[in-house]
Amino acid sequence: MDLILKYFNHLSNKQKEQFEALLPLFEDWNSKINLISRKDMDHFYERHVLHSMAIAKFMRPTFGIKIMDAGTGGGFPGIPLAILFPEASFLLVDSIGKKIKVVESIAESLELNNVKAVQQRIEQVEGRFDFIISRAVTALPDFVRWTEGKIDGNSKCNKANGIIYLKGGDLEAEIKLTPKHKTVKTYPLSAWFEEPFFDTKKLLHVY
Repeated sequence: MDLILKYFNHLSNKQKEQFEALLPLFEDWNSKINLISRKDMDHFYERHVLHSMAIAKFMRPTFGIKIMDAGTGGGFPGIPLAILFPEASFLLVDSIGKKIKVVESIAESLELNNVKAVQQRIEQVEGRFDFIISRAVTALPDFVRWTEGKIDGNSKCNKANGIIYLKGGDLEAEIKLTPKHKTVKTYPLSAWFEEPFFDTKKLLHVY
């Protein structure tokens, strides 16, 4: 929690309580379903929670904005952002039912009324969203194709509507293969967070 407060020091008491509750909730579920490796659980707030919250360093939603977390897994980046942005509406999507069960339980425990979770393939999700967010579920060009036609063209916040993708490593080849009608901008997470874990991590904005 100290790591979260280091970079987000204007949280309400309710938000602090919700973030503090994340670790025991995930430890309990992780003992039943292997969501997160033991090594990563030792760095839970850094590698999962704060990593997800990098999106909040990039954009700030307005009231009523719709965000899909595509391939949410155990609820990242969607759950931390839903705590941070109660004014936004989140749809957390994953094709694996047991992971959606975890997400629903955690959202209920945290009283996140702005979260809905569904078991579905990304391509099959209906509706349009201001942003589609994800943490490296596949190669970027494939992800762009899977989500084609699901972005609302009318921007409601300080960034153009589109995809916000968290991924590490050398991404030049993936960016070159992204459909030509898309603009891709890259932001290093090390500009926002000083921990070595973030040195190779990036945020990609595709619109």
